[in-house]
Amino acid sequence: MNIKNASLILLFSILLVSCKNDKKQMEPEVVTIEVAEEKMEYTAAKTEAEFNDPKVAVIFEEYIQLKTALVNTNSASTASAAKSLLAALMDTDASEALTKTVQSIAESTDVEIQRAAFVDLTAGVEGMLEGALKSGTVYKQYCPMAFGNTGGHWLSNTKAIQNPYFGDKMLKCGRIDAEIN
Repeated sequence: MNIKNASLILLFSILLVSCKNDKKQMEPEVVTIEVAEEKMEYTAAKTEAEFNDPKVAVIFEEYIQLKTALVNTNSASTASAAKSLLAALMDTDASEALTKTVQSIAESTDVEIQRAAFVDLTAGVEGMLEGALKSGTVYKQYCPMAFGNTGGHWLSNTKAIQNPYFGDKMLKCGRIDAEIN
């Protein structure tokens, strides 16, 4: 019996050791994969609207480029687009207030300051569009959550909402308030 007990203990020990080894093999291997966050870059859609005055058409196109830079939350591109818009405005009878607003956007490196000035820019460009369209539609869009829920408008050449006040944080936040024909 002693041999039987010893054999039984030996067999039990072997089983215990072999089960322990299987557990180690059964544990999943933990692998950490780092994924670089890729930021989506948005581009301006082609403007379908036609304008009576080619200078107003250029101003609107430059405005759309500036809006798109804000959608992308890119202060350097916004400043560059503002410089192009400023050059286009100098060729018209734009108000001094409007040119100062665009200049402040061009000189700023802070996207939040640029976005705040964009509200005034939108109002100025909207005034220039009155009676300026030959055909097509410009969309006046609105985000009620911009600037601490006081809201902010912008102009768009498409129905699609791309919010310049929040960029990727709230890209689709907004609605069409009016259509300018």
